[in-house]
Formats: sequence, structure tokens, C-alpha cells
Amino acid sequence: MQDVEAVVLVGGKGTRLRPLTLSAPKPMLPTAGVPFLAHLLSRIRAAGVGRVVLGTSYLAETFSEHFGDGSALGLEIEYVVESHPLGTGGGIRNVAKYLTTDNVLVFNGDVLCGTDLRAVVNTHRRNDADVTLHLVRVQDPRAYGCVPTDESGSVLDFLEKTEDPPTDQINAGCYVFRRSVIESIPEGRAVSVERETFPELLSAGAQVFGHVDNAYWRDMGTPADLIHGSADLVRGVAPSAALPGPTGESLVLEGAEVDDSALVFGGTTVGRGVRIGAGARVEGAMLFDGAVVGEGAVVEHAVIGAGARVEEGALVNDTVVGDRAVVGAHCELRRGLRIWPDVVLPPHGLRFSPDV
Repeated sequence: MQDVEAVVLVGGKGTRLRPLTLSAPKPMLPTAGVPFLAHLLSRIRAAGVGRVVLGTSYLAETFSEHFGDGSALGLEIEYVVESHPLGTGGGIRNVAKYLTTDNVLVFNGDVLCGTDLRAVVNTHRRNDADVTLHLVRVQDPRAYGCVPTDESGSVLDFLEKTEDPPTDQINAGCYVFRRSVIESIPEGRAVSVERETFPELLSAGAQVFGHVDNAYWRDMGTPADLIHGSADLVRGVAPSAALPGPTGESLVLEGAEVDDSALVFGGTTVGRGVRIGAGARVEGAMLFDGAVVGEGAVVEHAVIGAGARVEEGALVNDTVVGDRAVVGAHCELRRGLRIWPDVVLPPHGLRFSPDV
């Protein structure tokens, strides 16, 4: 893999994850104890790739502040900032002059995946392809880019979010590009690889192939997917060499205090300095650094932001609680609620069930 380098596109604003992304880009959100991007970078390094170019935009400085030159990860990291949104294709083209190898692995920075990266590159080499796409099979492909292939793996078409998909194979957000193809993408404007670049390559007779497997895959674009993906990392369902502890029912980080009578399970991450009170029940949740879960409180499949508090007897289910917010005692939050940072809900202030 010495002749391969990687590009990771991390410029999006992550609007579907607000309020979590008001203070951090989506790839920098704490996920199973480390920024989400750290899991992808660890897989890139484990595959034998030594150089990564990050295409950044929103809160770009947070990436370099955390990862620096990449040496702590055994990588060389280059940072390229988009001055305005360029789309997937435009973002790839924007880093072209920083590339040095003929074959380039390209990743969407919001996908959690366990595919064998060496196998994807080998498929690309074996077919002498211009572009190779990693494809995964899903039960319902209608919400994704659908990519049918023939018996040899050659891509036949690109169908974005069609109601009647001819295959269950979808674009998984990982590609191998020949560098000359990247340099042929129009420069300085927004370009979609799915709607423009790939269809044009097919029309021109380029060699575009798919690498299909059944590896773990999850788009981390929504709170529910972020929570589920983090839990899968903690439990070892999704692979990562960056997990800061052993896999299991919970990952408890330095300085956290969990009462002996509390139940913490389901792939929960307990951040640094978190406190969980007596009789609390925390299942499949993400507790960011400094969060507090009070006595008898229940937190299920939720995110509790940095420094936020869930007070005595409250129930938080399928909800995002922003940094430093307070969920008052005996409140009940359900059904995808989002509490913005610093909001304070008084005791009994919000309930979905009758107060008994």
C-alpha cells in the first residue's frame, strides 16, 4: 500500500446532528471515547496507508488542533480548507495538487465501516480501473445511491434514491480513484460525484468497478445512527483500533464515577469526569465529558452533552441533550427531542406521560 494515499472529506456542517455540531464538526464528535474520525484514521493506518489529506471547511481548525501532523497515529496528515462548499466531487478535486500517488483512497468522513481496505485496492488494481467503488448490500436501498454491476463487477449505472431500485447494492462512501481522474474533475465549483462525475465516466467508457462485500457499514449522519454506531464500537460489533479500552457493555473513561448500584450497559460510553448516581439506568447512550446522571434517572439511546445534567428520576429516551443543558428532576423526554445547549428544564417541566 506504499503507492496509495488517502483523502478524507470532512467539510460538512452536520446539520442533521445539531445541536451537537454547533461546537464541533461531525467527524470530531466524541464517539466511543475518541473523535469519530480517529476510528477511520486508525483503519487507514492499519491497512498500510501512511499519508492522509483531510478536506476540511466547517470549524477546520479543530482537526489540526487535535491530530496535528498525524505522527501520534503513525500518519502524515495534510489539511486543505474549502473556502466554499464544493460537494463530494469538488472537494476531491480541491485536494488534487496535494496528492502524490497514482491511486487514491477517498472516504466520506461520516461513514463507519469495517471493510477490508486492502481488498478494495486489490480489486481496483486487478481490474486496472479508473475508479472503484466500495458497495454494500442493504435491506432497503431506496434511501441511498443504488449501483448495479454486471458479473465482472463493472458498474452499469448510478441511481440516486430511486423508488424502484434494481439492486440492493449501494454506494458506501469509499472509493479508489486513479489520480488522473481526480484531476479531470472541474475545478473551483460544486460537483457531485454521484450525479455528475460517475455518470460521465460511464458515458465516456471509463473502467468503473464495484467492490461488493457484507462488511459492517453505517452512515453516521443522524443522532440515532451516531448513538447506534458508537454502541457498536464499544461492544466490538464495529471494528476499530482506536477504542481507548476493551470492548464490552460499557466504556468508562478516566475520572468517571459510577455508583455501584447503577446499571450501565448496551455499549454506553461514559466520558471523562462523568458522574452516574445510585439506581440510575443507562443503556446504549453517549455521555460526553463532565455529564451528570442523577439518582434513579434513566437514559436510553440518547446523547448527553458535555457538562449537561439529567437530574433525579428523569427519563431521557431517543433524545439529544446539548452541552451544559439541565433536564430537571422527573422530566420525561422521548421521541427524538433535541435540547439546545444551556437550556434548563425545571423539575417536572416536560413529560410525555401523565405525571403520577
